[in-house]
This record gives sequence, C-alpha cells and structure tokens, in this order.
Amino acid sequence: MGTGNITGVAAALAAGGPGAVFWMWVSAFFGMALVFAENELSVMFSEKKLRGPMAYLRKGLGSKALAGIFAVSCALAAFGMGGMVQVSAVRDTLPELNGKWELLLAGGVFAGVIFVISGGAQRSGKAAQALLPAASAVYGMICLAVILEHREKLPEVFSQIFRSAFGLKQASGGALGYTVSVGIRRGIFSNEAGLGSSPILHSAAETSCPGQQGFWSMFEVFFDTIICCTLTAVTLLCAGAGSCSEAFSQIIGGAGKPLICAETAVFAFCTVIGWYYCGETALRYLFGERFTELSRVVFAGAAASGVLISLETVWMLSDIFNALMAFPNLLGILLLSKRLKRE
Repeated sequence: MGTGNITGVAAALAAGGPGAVFWMWVSAFFGMALVFAENELSVMFSEKKLRGPMAYLRKGLGSKALAGIFAVSCALAAFGMGGMVQVSAVRDTLPELNGKWELLLAGGVFAGVIFVISGGAQRSGKAAQALLPAASAVYGMICLAVILEHREKLPEVFSQIFRSAFGLKQASGGALGYTVSVGIRRGIFSNEAGLGSSPILHSAAETSCPGQQGFWSMFEVFFDTIICCTLTAVTLLCAGAGSCSEAFSQIIGGAGKPLICAETAVFAFCTVIGWYYCGETALRYLFGERFTELSRVVFAGAAASGVLISLETVWMLSDIFNALMAFPNLLGILLLSKRLKRE
C-alpha cells in the first residue's frame, strides 16, 4: 500500500473519469506478467553485490550499458517517485499549511527519514512492519463502510467505469486516449510493475525457487491494484466525492480529514524508506560504498522538498523518471524472454 492507492486513484478519476479505473485493471493484468518475469530473473541472477535488474541486465544479457542506464534512472526515480511524490501527497492533504508550518513539516520529514534509513534495511523493515498492516486494515474497513452506506449505487458505478472506458463520446472527443494514459500511468505508479523496483526488493529473498518469488510478486500487483485501488475508486464514485477525506467524512464526520492525513502519512513514509533501499542499491552498483552516507542526507532532503514543490511538477518528474527506469528493464525482459520460457 502506498499513496498511489489514495491520491493516485483520486488523481486518475479527476483527470480521466471513471474509465481510468478500467485501464488501471488492464495495466495490472499485464503488469502481473511483467512483474513475474522481472522477479524470476532477479532471483536467478542476483548475488550479494549485484541485485535486481542490474544483475540480469549485466549477467544474463551481458550489457553493462543497460545495467548502468537502469542504475542511474533508478537512483533518480528514488528521489522523485520514491521521495518527493510521496511527501507531496501528504502535503496535499493539508492545504491550509503555509509559512513556518511547511518548514516544520519538511524538517520533521527529513529527521524521520534520516533516522530510519540510517539503521539500514533491518530498521526500515521493522518500521514498515509496525506501521503498514494496521493502517491498511483501518483504511480498508472505512472504505467498505462507505461502500455499504451507498451500496445501491454499485451497479451504476461499475456501469460508469465500463461506459467511460469505451464510450463513443469519449473516443470521438479524444478523451479515451487521455483516460487510457492516465489510468495506465497511475496503475503503474501504484503497483510499479515493469519499473524494476520490485526485483531489487525481491532479490534479497532467501529462496531456491525463483518462480515462487515471481508468483508472490504477481499477487502483490493483483492485491495492490485490482483490490486496493478498486476499493478506493468505488468508494469515491459511490460517495460522489473528489477525495477520500470527503468520502470518509460521510461516515465518521470531522475525523475523516485527520484520518486520511494520517493514513497518507503512514503509506508515504513506508514507501519512502522502501524506495531508499532501491536507490541505495543502484548507487552502490555505480559507486560502491563511497557515497552511502551522503546519499542518505540528499535523499532525505529530496523527500522533505516534496512539502514545498507543487504537486503537478512532482508528478511530471515522477512520470519522466519512471519512463527512464522502465525502458532498459523492459528491454532486458524482452531479450531474456526465451530464457524465462526455458525456466
């Protein structure tokens, strides 16, 4: 679970309408195939100092150039999608913040991120384990409560999703293409299939069966996008709300906005510390141990800057870095597809 499950879905609905949900499903369907392939390759080729796409691009494909391009792009994406976007999503839930309060929030983000990532992967894992399951359970239960409150609207909501995805009006006006674009981009933002971040995380698994890690990663994409993103989208459409805080307020009143702020903060923080591991792995591939301490400070600073940078700018940077990261990874999967079929 991450901010893509909340703000990413709301942004997709606002920009592409209900039809964007359908294209999230499409991205998840094909994303499950991609994420299976990239994670099986990662476990097959990774070793202690060479992990994820860098491993299968360099060892499996024999291309130092593609591995290097991926590593640079991954480091940039960690700062953008993994840091600034997440914190910017939290800032977006607090529109009344300004001046010194923004600076205080930025300082708090910097201190919290530095504290956790300085403890390495073990401290990051413990932090996520303590925060994420409870926050996800609370979020899911309130979404279900909103949907049950408006259950008579469910048939119309799903009808809107399909009509808006394929309607003649949208196609003739050019909105269909935009809906497809927004739905797929936000789906990828949510589940990260094909980007190459998941293989870095799964490369640390202690398993003798690469295929098993591939199946676990498929389930992650299914649960993240098909289940969780759909839950958010249906909640918003049933409630007729533009944001989750509006929808939640129909059930829990004035507590809706503070709760969404807290939920977004937890999801964002856990995503930030997870993405730092991806970025650090890429930097270690490029430079060894030389810049580890500096990278932590710069990463925490980049994450904190998400409080001060406009959300539109951050989304644009994130989409650019995602594309740069996905290109060498997808090319590697394509060129290694025969090896995957043999396995």
